[in-house]
Amino acid sequence: MTFAILFLIGGLILLAFGAEGLVRGSSAIAARLGIAPLVIGLTVVAFGTGSPELFVSLGAALGGNSSIALGNVIGSNISNIALILGIAAIVRPLAVRAEIVRREAPIMIGASLLLWILLLDGGLSRFEGSLLMVCAISYTIFNYWLAKSNKQEFVEKEYEEALKQPKKVIWVDISFTIIGLALLLVGANLLLNGAVTIAQSFGISQVVIGLTIVAIGTSLPELATSVVAAIKGESDVALGNAIGSNTLNILCILGLTALIQSISAAEIRTVDLAVMVGTALLGLFLLRRGFVLNRIEGAILVIGYIVYIYSLLR
Repeated sequence: MTFAILFLIGGLILLAFGAEGLVRGSSAIAARLGIAPLVIGLTVVAFGTGSPELFVSLGAALGGNSSIALGNVIGSNISNIALILGIAAIVRPLAVRAEIVRREAPIMIGASLLLWILLLDGGLSRFEGSLLMVCAISYTIFNYWLAKSNKQEFVEKEYEEALKQPKKVIWVDISFTIIGLALLLVGANLLLNGAVTIAQSFGISQVVIGLTIVAIGTSLPELATSVVAAIKGESDVALGNAIGSNTLNILCILGLTALIQSISAAEIRTVDLAVMVGTALLGLFLLRRGFVLNRIEGAILVIGYIVYIYSLLR
């Protein structure tokens, strides 16, 4: 059991460092290629902060633990809105200014509902995975086009300030990217080994482990990015990171995972899917109500998340 806990903690640490390295390296390379900061923030960074979910979900599905893979994404999506945006809003109220962020919330809700519909037959097939991947590619292209055609100078400046501009030689950026990927691979393996062992030892279902410990752990990069952005007053970065990651978690991560290995949803409860969709709807409602997520609303989101976790573990 001691080794399982150490594996779990070590895996989480490696995933956090791996995601940071991947985001830093890939963002710098994208900036060198002349890609706009807003586009980088909404695509490259969103993919990078979601990389722990990708590696963990792929590893879980390939290892025959598809419940962890699905639970990881559903749990991460719940925590991204309820826990991460909640904490970020408590640190500093989040003002929604970018139209592109406002438009992404309904897309996130649409992706959540699509996942629920696809899971009605008990899982995700390879065909359904390919459908999600097509949606992921279309979403990325749409996001790129939208960011290029709807320029808002203050939002562009906000994303430019949030992203570290490349100052070193390109091989350093490439090294960050490669090392980040390696750490993600090792970290995901350690995390899964530890999580499965702990679940078996305490008689906890793998899906609960995926919805709680694994989901929170893989969401740490989003938490760090959103909280730091909130402290700096970069609300659109904080919101765009959480909302964009949720959409990509479903379309890209589950899509790619199911494309490689079919995913079973036998242990996922209807209430888990309802909470995922409900959290997304609540997030949209709060964001649309005055276009500011204040501290009280942030506290409500965090309390709601704690209640949900309690319902899983009791």
